[in-house]
Amino acid sequence: MRLHVGCAMWTHTPWNGRFLPHPLPPGERLRAYSTWCDAVEGNTTFYATPARATVESWARQIDPDFRFVVKLPKSITHHHRLTGAEHDLHAFLDAIEPLGPRAHALWVQLPSSFGPADVGTLAAFLRRLPSSHRYAVEVRHRAFFDEARPAELLERVLGAAGAEWVPFDTVTLFRSPPTSDAERDAWTKKPRVPRRTRALTGHPIVRYLGRDSVEATVDGWREWVATVVGWLREGRSPTVFIHTPDNADALTLARRFHDEVRARVPELRPLPEPMPAEPPTLF
Repeated sequence: MRLHVGCAMWTHTPWNGRFLPHPLPPGERLRAYSTWCDAVEGNTTFYATPARATVESWARQIDPDFRFVVKLPKSITHHHRLTGAEHDLHAFLDAIEPLGPRAHALWVQLPSSFGPADVGTLAAFLRRLPSSHRYAVEVRHRAFFDEARPAELLERVLGAAGAEWVPFDTVTLFRSPPTSDAERDAWTKKPRVPRRTRALTGHPIVRYLGRDSVEATVDGWREWVATVVGWLREGRSPTVFIHTPDNADALTLARRFHDEVRARVPELRPLPEPMPAEPPTLF
């Protein structure tokens, strides 16, 4: 029985010296983060396929049971829209190969313009992917959330491929007007879609976006705590990523989410003890 939790990144300036030691060389940053959380979103791969040597460094820093959810490059998902991108896909798969089992899932995040009429393209793309990886798909077109038939069609396609539907829950963010620059920026960029809590596989993945306020973020995730507890009792092994608009407290919030679930499922394995941000002193 495992619940993995994490954040949208493993380095963030507000964490330096507060949660994580600073300075740290690049080859130690993911290792330090992994003492706080046991999963991370691989968002950087969306912008460019990393060098294989960079991925080898990531793999050296984390244990085999660490969960790295790696996003496919936008050249595949947004520019080519899943067709005619074989060269980019092969380069990406080769680059991330050193992660081995740490690549928990390859994450196909699709643009908001990718709608029900494109599901056939998604089905064909998923059929071409190697079976050596687990796959997770995030859609943002409102029809998949508002209309039963598109949702059912997408679920059938994902089910046939053994792929998960990744919800990005922004309900808490949009519950009331923004109160900070970070929240205002998130309002302009994040999708406004209903909450979806149905898992398709034994390894559901959730992305939850709260507010800059710790209290509002915690209040907004209550339904997810209950949902994750239910998944664990069904024998599923979920991964939950905690975001806030500024992500200043995301590390501690991710651990708090895990603690809340573990309070209801005591047999859940605890997270590791975090690496101290400051070296111990004699006094």
